[in-house]
Amino acid sequence: MAILNWGMIGGGDGSQIGPAHRLGARVDGEFAFVAGALDHRPDEGRAYGQRLGLAADRAYGSWQEMLAGEKDRPDRVDLVTVATPNATHFPITKAFLEAGFHVLCEKPMTMTVEEGEEIVRISRATGAICAVNYGYTGYALVRHMRAMVARGDIGKVRVVNAEFAHGHHADAADAENPRVRWRYDPAQAGISAQFADCGIHAMHMASFVTGQEVEKLSADCVSAIPSRVLEDDAMVNFRMSGGAVGRLWTSSIAIGRQHGLGIQVFGETGGLRWTQEQPNQLYYMPLKQRLQVIERGEGNLSPEADRASRVTVGHAEGMPLAFANIYKDLAEAIHARKQGRPMDPAADLFPKAEDGLRSMAAVFAVAQSGKANGAWTDARPPMFR
Repeated sequence: MAILNWGMIGGGDGSQIGPAHRLGARVDGEFAFVAGALDHRPDEGRAYGQRLGLAADRAYGSWQEMLAGEKDRPDRVDLVTVATPNATHFPITKAFLEAGFHVLCEKPMTMTVEEGEEIVRISRATGAICAVNYGYTGYALVRHMRAMVARGDIGKVRVVNAEFAHGHHADAADAENPRVRWRYDPAQAGISAQFADCGIHAMHMASFVTGQEVEKLSADCVSAIPSRVLEDDAMVNFRMSGGAVGRLWTSSIAIGRQHGLGIQVFGETGGLRWTQEQPNQLYYMPLKQRLQVIERGEGNLSPEADRASRVTVGHAEGMPLAFANIYKDLAEAIHARKQGRPMDPAADLFPKAEDGLRSMAAVFAVAQSGKANGAWTDARPPMFR
């Protein structure tokens, strides 16, 4: 199949997430990096783009310049990744979708539920794909976990326990560090800090693995460092559409935790456990049997896991390759649309605009419930009620 053209907005020099996207997009040879507006400072963005190999006329100074420059080109980009600060996700994604570009947006997709609903409507009306980068769902064994739940290996799901807790913002003396402070400032971060930053990854993964959506929740949110307006720790109980009970803890003050993303699923006939820091192992305990350790890359895994695995068993695969699986899914979806054929079902796993919308509704529900001493709150976006 022809190599697709890919462009990026944000992710400039020194960006935390930019290199992971550039690695992930190109590792399978599905996309060529041909255009970018990589920095909010036009000259720096153009210069950095050219250092990365972009042609001078496609190393843009702003996203508006990129949109104008790409929309009428016969070789225009097939997919645009939006990896800019949170508050800019909505206008950029909206503009490119309306121009018919497929978009992969970093999370959170928008800053409000209303914006999220508008993105869903635009994507549906234009037929342009809008994906959201819940990239951890790209891990091979997360996808195998989902397949095991779907085929009934652990029976009906009873309880889901999800975590995303780290300790990198635990030092109160670091509160005025600009790289930390903005995350807890409502003017820059919005209505939520830690849950919107990390908790939604864990909640989305709970839905991804179980195939159930969060319908209502009860939250206890705290600012353990008193100078912070927004929460740095939260415990969320939730109920899911298929009857599962959920528990979620997210924290940025958990000293000793590094990344701290993990999920456990307990069903009627078995349990499953996976952590992002040890992504090559999935622990499976069938009822009344011995614990089994499923290794990434071993034989007899699901088609979803096989498709998402690149190197032989026993070798580590990390976060950029999980991102690469999102891009691999999107390449298949774009090729299928161009060729007028159904896409491979094992590839139809990339998070979509509807997932981004559900996450934003959960963010607002957590904030509302936290202020109401844990009152149970509807977590569904209005258009899905």
